[in-house]
Formats: sequence, C-alpha cells, structure tokens
Amino acid sequence: MIYPIVKYGDPVLEKKAAPVTEFDAALRELLDDMFESMYAAHGVGLAAPQIGISRRIAVIDVTFKENLEQQLVLINPEIIHTEGRIAQNEGCLSIPEFRENVTRPMKVTVRAQNAKGEFFERTGEELLARAFCHETDHLNGRLYISHISALKRDLMKRKIRKLVKAGEW
Repeated sequence: MIYPIVKYGDPVLEKKAAPVTEFDAALRELLDDMFESMYAAHGVGLAAPQIGISRRIAVIDVTFKENLEQQLVLINPEIIHTEGRIAQNEGCLSIPEFRENVTRPMKVTVRAQNAKGEFFERTGEELLARAFCHETDHLNGRLYISHISALKRDLMKRKIRKLVKAGEW
C-alpha cells in the first residue's frame, strides 16, 4: 500500500515519535509499505511520521532500487558517533520542491533495531550519513529546515504559506 506523504505544517512532523516495542507481522507489512511509498515518492529515505505514523521507524535505500540488498530498516535508531562536516544540497519528501544547503556530518554511525528487533550498528558516509541524520531528525520531530539560517527558513515558510493559501500545498 502506498501512503500519501505528510507535508510540512502537519503536527505529526514536529513531535517526537514513539518507540517501537512489538516486532510482528504488522510491523513487517508497514516496512514493506514504507519502502513502496518511498519509491513512489522518488525518495531515498522515509520516516514513519512522514506517512502520519508517529513511531520510531525509518527506511533508507540510497541506491533507489538499484541494489535492493542495500535497503536499510532503522527501528528506534540512535546516532552514536559522527565525524567530519560537509555542506550539501538537501531536500525532503515532506517539503516538496524546496532544497537548501545543509551542513551534516560526513560519517555517521547509527545503532538501531531491525525488523526482528535485533540490535545492529551501521556506519555510513556521505549520502548514507546524511540520510541517517535526516531520518533520525524526523523521528525526533525536527525537519532539515531547522539546520538552515533563520532568514532562509522564514522565506521558505512564507512561500509555503502562499502555496497553502492558493490550495497548492
């Protein structure tokens, strides 16, 4: 099932998601739906709050279906180590059509659980590191625009308000 992507302005995007405690068939079905929804929206990462579900779940595939073995499921993730800094253009499925330069760590290690509830650690660099940070931010009720200047953020919010008023958001 493909879920619609929740857009900026929806309160679910600004609250900390609840931890996952049950690792059952319903969770596995949700994970499949999240990958399907992410691919349909042409994303490389998707957090459960972005489909209106306030749970600490994210899916990532920086290859965008080119190598399905690279699909990652992060349940209850925590960033445990970062290295370096790099500024790159970043966007978000919940804020479509907008992109800004965001400084993130170049290398990130995350500790999370898989679909069976087993803990694992994974280190990612460049795009994968950025995805770890971006999706973990979503689970903590933060959007990438919290990492840009107040001026750029205010301009973006003003443009979004105009889109909402015009019925285009």
